[in-house]
Amino acid sequence: MSHSIASSRALQGALRNLPAQQCRRCFSSGAFQPKQLRPVLPPSPVQSRQPITQKRTKYKTIEQAKSRYSTGPFSLKAAVLFVVTCGGLVWYFEHEKERMQRKRIAEATKGVGRPKVGGSFELTDQNGKTFTSEMMKGKHSLVYFGFTRCPDICPEELDKMARMLDIVDAKIPNNELLPIFVTCDPARDDPPALKSYLAEFHPKFIGLTGTYDQIKDLCKKYRVYFSTPRDVKPGQDYLVDHSIYFYLMDPEGDFVEALGRQHSPEQAAQVIADHLKDWKNSH
Repeated sequence: MSHSIASSRALQGALRNLPAQQCRRCFSSGAFQPKQLRPVLPPSPVQSRQPITQKRTKYKTIEQAKSRYSTGPFSLKAAVLFVVTCGGLVWYFEHEKERMQRKRIAEATKGVGRPKVGGSFELTDQNGKTFTSEMMKGKHSLVYFGFTRCPDICPEELDKMARMLDIVDAKIPNNELLPIFVTCDPARDDPPALKSYLAEFHPKFIGLTGTYDQIKDLCKKYRVYFSTPRDVKPGQDYLVDHSIYFYLMDPEGDFVEALGRQHSPEQAAQVIADHLKDWKNSH
């Protein structure tokens, strides 16, 4: 401790003995010379920061936010759209399938050079006027073969035919479908008998009759079973058998489809209406 005090006092005495000129040189040479100033750049404008605001959501809790994505990428709206689209595609392909099937049936029944079912004829209607196959051209026709003295089959089928006609009229107004009834018993079914008989079923029905050979020839062209005997005597009783089909013919006189007893009036009317629509769309 005494050694350090003695050293301090010796240093102070040495500083006092230094000449004043040397101290001034010291101050003048270095300490108080002006320093070179650095160029001062203008202050850059301070960009104002936008306040950070937290985006508000409609979810109040984390559980609600998580449940938003619990179903994955699908939502209720996407599911409904998917179901509607699939339903539309199924309906379209089913509709096209049925249309193509009707088209194949119609084309398969067309003959080459001569029709497989149907043909030209000239008969007499219930008003005593001539009716030919050319009068069927330009319109669809529904042809049925029977006779006025039929006890049960013909009345049932003509009631069915009338119902079919009304349904088609409701589905397609002004369709010009011709409902034609051809007798298989020309000896007893003259024009007055046809007129009074058909009036009980529908006012649009057209009844046709003719000679024995004319009716037999037409039944052959339509592939209808015909068993009426020739040259029957007046008052003679006999049986008449015939096929039970409705023959749908197109406006060109070609056979389209046969509708049998397996078809209900609603089903048969739907088949007819579909064929009428197909024809209208393709012509």
